[in-house]
Amino acid sequence: MLIDSAPDPVPPVLAGFLHDAFVYRGDDEFLLHTASFVHDGVTNDEAVLVALPPAGIANLRSALGSAADQVTFIDITSAGRNPARIIPLWRNLLDQHPGRPVRGIGEPAYPGRSEAEFEEATFHEALLNVAFEHDGPFRLRCPYDVSMAGPAVAATHPPSFSRSSAEETFRTALPGVPAYAERLEFGLAELTAVRHWFTTRARLRGLSGSRLDDVALALQEICTNSIRFGGGRGTLSLWSEDGGLVLEVADRGRIDDLLIGRVLPPVEGFGGRGVWLANQLCDLVQIRSGAGFTQVRLHARPS
Repeated sequence: MLIDSAPDPVPPVLAGFLHDAFVYRGDDEFLLHTASFVHDGVTNDEAVLVALPPAGIANLRSALGSAADQVTFIDITSAGRNPARIIPLWRNLLDQHPGRPVRGIGEPAYPGRSEAEFEEATFHEALLNVAFEHDGPFRLRCPYDVSMAGPAVAATHPPSFSRSSAEETFRTALPGVPAYAERLEFGLAELTAVRHWFTTRARLRGLSGSRLDDVALALQEICTNSIRFGGGRGTLSLWSEDGGLVLEVADRGRIDDLLIGRVLPPVEGFGGRGVWLANQLCDLVQIRSGAGFTQVRLHARPS
């Protein structure tokens, strides 16, 4: 639901997942749609979490007064820089408060996102409806600065959202790898050499220390997945973009789970942990998979 006027006080959510959004122009409109929403949650003894950029957190804290002490605040520019880490954040909140109504404010498409980050933040908004369709009571409200708003705001929130649109996004290949990208074909025999090939080039682009180690580990996990699930071989591409490094691992496998990497796989499960780990270690992870193809793009900036 896209909110376009001042909301009335919201009663407690009795069941289900309610997911809405609003567009704001400046602090006054932002607070109009957030302060009373959060305050009502506190009054109703709901578990309330707010995931916003630092400026939004400061404004909302000030408006809430003493009620802010009953709210958990998270800097989304850090915890949710990779949008694939946000669904686990909400899942953890629900798990911590079983049976208790939950209310949240989340701004995944905050100003300053790169084009690729914004695309994934939009996809994340659609996947929220898939991830929590059987959960609740849970009410989530998503602010959009007017500079970031577009048709996707309504399309990724009920009643306009459709699962088929999320499926289509996941099944549509990402834009082609740039012609200037470096490439490496690999199979099981070359898996050990992948790390050396990557680290040599990554150091030249500013990655070092623990940051380099983290991305190398994420890459190793994704390449291993290509060998195990993608036909035994894959293609690794590497290039620079927007001041950072992009790695794409492509193979001929197919991923069926739209939420891969956004739900922690069970310890006894087979597969899925590598993508989860990559999501924790990289600044951005993009996954697309359809008939005969899978692309996993890892984005990393120097620390």
